[in-house]
Amino acid sequence: MRNFFYRVTGAIARFMYGRNGTDQLNAALLAAYLLVWLVQILLGRNQTARLVLEAVSLALAFLVLFRTFSRNLPKRRAENAKFLNWWQPIKNRFAAARQRRQDKEHKYFVCESCKTICRVPAGKGKVEITCPKCGGKIIGKS
Repeated sequence: MRNFFYRVTGAIARFMYGRNGTDQLNAALLAAYLLVWLVQILLGRNQTARLVLEAVSLALAFLVLFRTFSRNLPKRRAENAKFLNWWQPIKNRFAAARQRRQDKEHKYFVCESCKTICRVPAGKGKVEITCPKCGGKIIGKS
């Protein structure tokens, strides 16, 4: 039985050799597919919406499979790089916001003129901050 699984694993590895496989864009497309599928289930009574969502989910599933088994590696890598250039700033913004929420030793203020985030120690009372970027004044309680 063990030998059978080794042979199947080897066969799959040989089949996938030279193919794109999964990457970050495929993972995002799969997440979008699952989200559309869930909405499709929730809107089960509305026939028109269900048909449109079914078409969208079918297109997403086809795109995921196409990208996974594609042998045009330079094109798939370029698509993934373009997606990451778009996604990375969004991901970083959410990660920074989560880190600021977890930081209990500092208070964060946003400059109204240039939108720079300024950090001051928490518990210092009412403070006046000068923005390091534009020189604007921020008054708040830390």
